[in-house]
Amino acid sequence: MSVPQDSPAGPAFAELARIDLATSDLVQVLQRVAELAAETVPGHAEVSVTLIDLRGGRTPVSTGQLARELDEAQYAEGRGPCLDAVQAGTTTRVDDMADEVDRWPLFVANARKHGVRSSMSVPLPMQSDVAGGLNLYSTSPETFDDATVAVVETFAGYAGVAVANAHLYASSTATADQMRQAMATRAVIEQAKGYVAAQRGISVDEAFDVLVRASSVTNRKLRDIAADVISGAGTVTRGR
Repeated sequence: MSVPQDSPAGPAFAELARIDLATSDLVQVLQRVAELAAETVPGHAEVSVTLIDLRGGRTPVSTGQLARELDEAQYAEGRGPCLDAVQAGTTTRVDDMADEVDRWPLFVANARKHGVRSSMSVPLPMQSDVAGGLNLYSTSPETFDDATVAVVETFAGYAGVAVANAHLYASSTATADQMRQAMATRAVIEQAKGYVAAQRGISVDEAFDVLVRASSVTNRKLRDIAADVISGAGTVTRGR
């Protein structure tokens, strides 16, 4: 996916492409996405990211407390523009809160109380079992015209790629760590099996049974029993 350098949000698109996944976790990537989204919109706007899974909706990052509070009010009520956008997969734009009283009465009342006059929520493409959305709130009416909507929708597409890559990188790193730990554990157990087999004149399979029994009797992990045997700090019950 090439970066649209001729877009007014060109620098933000380029910044998304430069995010270093090796030094940024998923929350940090989402925070940068929110900050860059705010930079793409003329005038002041607070931005948040909505994530929805089986546990419900949550806002892991935002550029201000106001955006977070407006999101959480929608989660509590189960209604609102950010939920509509994520669930329907289409952009939800509010040009003036005064015109949406009948649609989302509690959300609109809360938004107007905090001086928010307009908002826009855009689906954030996610390649997982989590649905996402990008929410922008403004204290001015009609902040988000058609041109701004087009820019933010394009930005959301690029942001979705960055978030998906961050999620994949985190998952791959966790899997690699688990594999390394499993290999290290296996090496320790194999070494302990050989030690017990040599000391007792039994087969390695029988030695493994001895280690398993010791783990069960002492209610300790098999790897810890094996490590103690290797270091000479532990003993295992004799017999087969």
